[in-house]
Amino acid sequence: MLNPGRTPLLMGIVNVTPDSFSDGGRYLDADRAVEHAMQLVADGADILDIGGQSTRPGAVPIKADEQIRRTETVIRRLRKLTDVPISIDTDLPVVARSALDAGAEIVNDITGVTDPEMLELVASEGCGVCAMHMQGTPETMQHRPKYDDVLEEVCDYLSARRDAMIAAGVAADRISLDPGIGFGKTTEDNLRLLSGVTRLRELGCPVLVGHSRKRFIGQILGDESTDREAGTVGVSIALALQGCEILRIHDVRGTNQALRLLTEVL
Repeated sequence: MLNPGRTPLLMGIVNVTPDSFSDGGRYLDADRAVEHAMQLVADGADILDIGGQSTRPGAVPIKADEQIRRTETVIRRLRKLTDVPISIDTDLPVVARSALDAGAEIVNDITGVTDPEMLELVASEGCGVCAMHMQGTPETMQHRPKYDDVLEEVCDYLSARRDAMIAAGVAADRISLDPGIGFGKTTEDNLRLLSGVTRLRELGCPVLVGHSRKRFIGQILGDESTDREAGTVGVSIALALQGCEILRIHDVRGTNQALRLLTEVL
């Protein structure tokens, strides 16, 4: 049940990319990215997640220098405009280093902080860090993903990543864990994870879920369009009721309003 007077933190998505599945190309220009990020802050974002590489199914890796070119200026400008924490969405240590130097405070790594250099970086910097589960890579992850028990296997993986980060010197209170909705999962896998937040929270770290506008919502609703906001809000409410700590979303305003009313009703 949602704690009285408390809702999940809202992580607003800022894709500085030409090819993200929902808003690719819309905020590739730095001016537009900054403007969009500041609108998310006005709408109630608690964290801004800046990414320079699409991780949609089938996406190919983008070189570090191009990720830096896309994100560093945006982060530097935002750091002068807002105190809202900034996250860098990358699995490359050199990109993470650039972002932290520019003013970011969190590293959001879809590969679970498995690169030893990334592990050393987040430990030495004392920054926040999110480790995500993914089966395969963005290029291959939706090629017939298979689990015996998706919830327990994801929990085992995230537990191991948590322990590895702590052993490397990352403070436990700096770690969040993401089950990786849509990253090497079927619709049924996604639903099992979304209904299992209570189990994920037993790992002792804040749970971050990125479900916004993803394909499984359209598959369930029988609507393959990319306008999945109502479905996204529905999932957000279900996650909030299970105590999920962080929601990574596109529509901060709509989600913020829905959660505020949920709190009032409860």
